[in-house]
Amino acid sequence: MSACTPTRHDDADRKEHSHEPHSPPARPRGPRLSGADVSASIAVFLIALPLSLGIALATGAPLQAGLVAAAVGGVVVGRLGGAPLQVSGPAAGLTVVTAELIQRYGWRTTCAITVLAGLAQLGLGLLRVARTALAVSPAIVHGMLAGIGVTIAVAQLHIVLGGTPHSSVLLNLRDLPAQLAQVQTAALAVSALTLALLLAWPRLPGRAGRILRTVPAPLVAVTGATACAALLGFSLPKVDLPSWSSHALAGLPEGPVLGLIAAVLTITLVCSVQSLLGAVAVDKLVAARPELSARVRRADLDRELLGQGAANVVSGALGGLPIAGVAVRSTANVNAGAVSRNSTMLHGVLVVIAALLMVPILELIPLASLAALVMAVGIQMVSLHHIRTVTRHREVLVYAVTTLGVVFLGVLEGVTLGIGMAVGVALHRLTRTRITHHEQEGVHHVRVRGQLTFLAVPRLSRTLHLVPQGAHAVVELDGSFMDHAAYESLQDWQSTQAAHGGTVELVGRRAGVRIGEPTGAAGLHLDGGPGTPDTSGCRCHPWTPWRNHQCAIPETGTSDGRPTSPGTTGDGPAPEDTEPSTPTDGLTPLAAAAGTLTGPTTPLAPGDPAAEGTETTGTTGTATGTSTATGTGTGTGTGTGRQLARGISAFQRNTAPLVRGELARLAREGQQPLQLFLTCADSRLVTSMITSSGPGDLFVVRNVGNLVPPPGEESGDDSVAAAIEYAVDVLRVRSITVCGHSGCGAMQALLASGQDTVETPLRRWLRHGGPSVARMADGSRPTARLAGRAAADAVEQLCLTNVIQQLEHLRAHDSVSRALRAGELELHGMYFHVGEAQAYLLAEGGEDEVFDHVGVADLSA
Repeated sequence: MSACTPTRHDDADRKEHSHEPHSPPARPRGPRLSGADVSASIAVFLIALPLSLGIALATGAPLQAGLVAAAVGGVVVGRLGGAPLQVSGPAAGLTVVTAELIQRYGWRTTCAITVLAGLAQLGLGLLRVARTALAVSPAIVHGMLAGIGVTIAVAQLHIVLGGTPHSSVLLNLRDLPAQLAQVQTAALAVSALTLALLLAWPRLPGRAGRILRTVPAPLVAVTGATACAALLGFSLPKVDLPSWSSHALAGLPEGPVLGLIAAVLTITLVCSVQSLLGAVAVDKLVAARPELSARVRRADLDRELLGQGAANVVSGALGGLPIAGVAVRSTANVNAGAVSRNSTMLHGVLVVIAALLMVPILELIPLASLAALVMAVGIQMVSLHHIRTVTRHREVLVYAVTTLGVVFLGVLEGVTLGIGMAVGVALHRLTRTRITHHEQEGVHHVRVRGQLTFLAVPRLSRTLHLVPQGAHAVVELDGSFMDHAAYESLQDWQSTQAAHGGTVELVGRRAGVRIGEPTGAAGLHLDGGPGTPDTSGCRCHPWTPWRNHQCAIPETGTSDGRPTSPGTTGDGPAPEDTEPSTPTDGLTPLAAAAGTLTGPTTPLAPGDPAAEGTETTGTTGTATGTSTATGTGTGTGTGTGRQLARGISAFQRNTAPLVRGELARLAREGQQPLQLFLTCADSRLVTSMITSSGPGDLFVVRNVGNLVPPPGEESGDDSVAAAIEYAVDVLRVRSITVCGHSGCGAMQALLASGQDTVETPLRRWLRHGGPSVARMADGSRPTARLAGRAAADAVEQLCLTNVIQQLEHLRAHDSVSRALRAGELELHGMYFHVGEAQAYLLAEGGEDEVFDHVGVADLSA
């Protein structure tokens, strides 16, 4: 029997389950259609109907083609796609491309190109390369959409004014003055009313406005303009939907082969990138709504690409426009409360019904109203938010080149120019390495800012040779990469300095390692003086610089006056590995250069702590660099004071530039934490490390024993209660976590409280832990335990019980109880085992008080 085959043993006590002899087998239930999906589908349908007609009008395609694409996008992509809540259909981003193809090849060939583009998407989906499309710079994508938006707006402006647009932006701009001189009042009035309703409807104030805003603004704008045009008797061109029997389907492609291939690639590129980026954006919308994120899966981008390809094949074959994910409809779908792909599919069914049964009503819509609607969409595609974003990330040149290229040359040409500009900008940044040299107090400082590649070697060599032979030099590498050419140049110069009796110190972003072994009086060192072996044994990585102060410079004496050797610190004995070994994994290029000047190069993780060893000598502990350990600039003071100053100096120099932008944003917007984290004041608990959180994420309250005094028993100390009230009522946190830990000194003091009767502030505070001791002693209550085992000893048992008891105290606070009743707050219990570096969470909903493991599998769920 195969090991994978389950064995079955007869069980005499097992009850036999029999069925009726002729009863049919139970069928699995199909997907249920929820009321939320129905209402969301109606909202999306009401938006999609006028937009689909407007986009078809803007492309010059038959108006029915927009309805075909909307229906196919809803049903086919809704069923097969990998982003359940993304709505697909004719997209404004495809308008320019499609209009150009129709004018060049005709409608039937354009449909054939759409089919071929769909087949190309299916091939890409089968190759599972969907995420490769996300490698395109967002500046290129936003620039492409902005260029398309400008083209749409300029073309539709002619229809708004009562004229006819041309095929190119330049021609439309050239004839715009003449069109302004021949404005048709009726068309302008209908367009102005459409734009006014489109802008004003979402801003209706008051309770009545909130109810009215449930009706989509595009539907209101087109309906209002149509009704006014009919009441006033305006004679305007209207929607003309010919009989479906005469609807043109796809034909064999006709035209030059290279031109057709370029057209297929353009449609494939635009449709795929827009759809995939839209799927990622919908994931972010869903993640922002906790009630949805638990029910809706993240987008499967390869499946989404397959669904888009299948939809384009069907739409093109049926005479529809190209299809892509549409941001406006997708956002409306999520905001309307959709919970599954059923809403997208039902909206497609509603479009089919409207296309068959509402033709007389649709033919009342003035074309000027649809043109105004599409023009507004085009203007919105030029997003000021995107412009600010690319400016902040220094990508505005890529954005501008792409936009102008799309406007004046075409989509494919504009995107190609944007990609070329993005590559040029990246190469410019790679080669933009600043190398400076200055002398201070007889020490030559060479600073390298940027990536150290072969392109920067000539400047590096020229600058290094400004340092006199035999002089003392400090080389600061403030970058994240060094290639072999730069390494050899630096090593050769170091050897030359060593031969002439010079000394070289390297300052990088990683402390505790050095370049090479000392050669004579030379050698590139960190954490030590010229020619002095490194004895600290420190190899700092993120989160480890604070470990027992192993990165501290050896002191000449302890705080009580006892002398220490150069190999020890005032905190404890020196590390056993006084001579650092060569790191083998997680090694950065600069660390590799600092350790052995050999081996492969890998990128440096941002935020690694920098070496501060150049500020002191290894024998006396006296500052010699520009940065000092005390505020007076003398470099003297106690060991702890110098540790504090060194830590602050490292932050200001290395970490502050990385977090300054985020902290500036928090300073402007104020704190908006989602969690109140109440834990012990124990120095071993680093809350941001344990929870992988950053600035602004946690509102932290720390006290001895992570205690929550019950209301009315604070004994004059309202600090904890005030923090709870502020976090719940003002900051509106979504959860409160009480975190205990192993080896808690407060719990040990509670267990030994009978041995000491002296009244102290600590004893008065620990009275609030008395209920935890009583709870542990109560045999009628379940015993708190960790997953898979009982508590190791009485102290750990009390630590676990205390967390549960403090959660009960929390529930007694008015602000907490109100928020719990309203469903706006969650309470969590947590236990952190310091020695195991293992976190446990209190299981919810069970009678047993068990703290379960939190592992990697839980984090990826």
